Amino acid sequence: MRYFFSILILFLPVLCKAQLSAPGANAVRHTAYPSAPLVMDPIFIFCNASGFQKGSLNASSPKGTGPFNFTWYRWNDVTKTFSTLIRTDIGVSTSSAVDLVEGGYKVTVSGGYDTAFVGWIFIDKPFSSAALQNFTCDYVALKGQAAVDTFYYRNISNGLPVRLPDGVSFLWSSNPSSTIPYPDFTLTPQTFDPPLEDVTYNLQVTDSFGCISSSSFFYPTIRVKADFLAEPATGQAPLVVTITDKSIRASKYKWEFGDSAAASSTIKESFSSESPVPDPHTYYIPGDYFLKLTVTGKCIDSTKIKISVDVSKLDIPNVFTPNGDGINDNFIVESKSLRSIKVEVFSRGGLKVYSFFGAGDALQKWTGWDGNVNSTSVKASPGVYFYIIQAYGWDNVVYKGKEYRGAVYLYR
Repeated sequence: MRYFFSILILFLPVLCKAQLSAPGANAVRHTAYPSAPLVMDPIFIFCNASGFQKGSLNASSPKGTGPFNFTWYRWNDVTKTFSTLIRTDIGVSTSSAVDLVEGGYKVTVSGGYDTAFVGWIFIDKPFSSAALQNFTCDYVALKGQAAVDTFYYRNISNGLPVRLPDGVSFLWSSNPSSTIPYPDFTLTPQTFDPPLEDVTYNLQVTDSFGCISSSSFFYPTIRVKADFLAEPATGQAPLVVTITDKSIRASKYKWEFGDSAAASSTIKESFSSESPVPDPHTYYIPGDYFLKLTVTGKCIDSTKIKISVDVSKLDIPNVFTPNGDGINDNFIVESKSLRSIKVEVFSRGGLKVYSFFGAGDALQKWTGWDGNVNSTSVKASPGVYFYIIQAYGWDNVVYKGKEYRGAVYLYR
């Protein structure tokens, strides 16, 4: 029985504390009085987002059905006791105190059962400040400040202040989202990837009680970005490249096509342009080039794309079947990057049955020998024919000689 009584005495303060509550409180902590470490009175934290927050307390008797008498007092720093009378409710089962400012409160319950409850109220609002510290074309530096309120309750035995532990965390963000290095680690972060669009930077400060303060500012970006499409970026000469500008916030353009050193003096081409959308550019000489765009606004930026022009090539088939099935119907030289080509085909008796010379558009449209004698309706007989081919590549390679003299078989 003595053991049970000891357990009851141990948990009685806990049972009593459960009868004091704070509607709307955002967090609850408990006291750690130096003179009474086992007494854990509740500390109610109200977040003061509006700036006009007040506290409230509800009390009910832990035993019996009442009615009871409730008398409310506020802590007085002069007397160092709960001596400032707030209100008294007679003959009720519960009682509330509202519109309470920060401080300590005590309510006594009497009438059939006598006890008292103590609670502390703090109105909490962290501090945040977000500002622009500096900016250039290469970076944006943010400046933040974060702070939390410092709260003290009183040691009820001697009135000395006891600090309520608190902490702070913060988080930078932006809308639309942009790069912010270490947004929850550094209050003054710098981004070396400035936003490409106007953003609102926001700093959110949160304390240990879950109360939040936010601060923001608008940043109109000055960054420009050079960007474009070049299609096709690879192919045989002459390679006509169409350019589509995708730059952001550019007011001046400089295009450098990269082929001036390789171009022939006989080719009339512009090797640079200041037009926002330049005309399609033709690359004549096989090789690799870098098409570069530099844009200027309040800042400057550049980018480049590699253009690859195929080296000249010539492959000669040794058979074709002009039977109208759509497969291998023509004797045509497979080639890349040829400036011109001359093809002559002879019968075994030395009769010329086909000839072609072409350059430029004519070469591009060439479909080869269809197996008819000299472009007439007379069909060449099946058998062996002899060709002589001469070609000149855009890379100045000359194709002629015995390796470009040979036989082709015509099958029907």
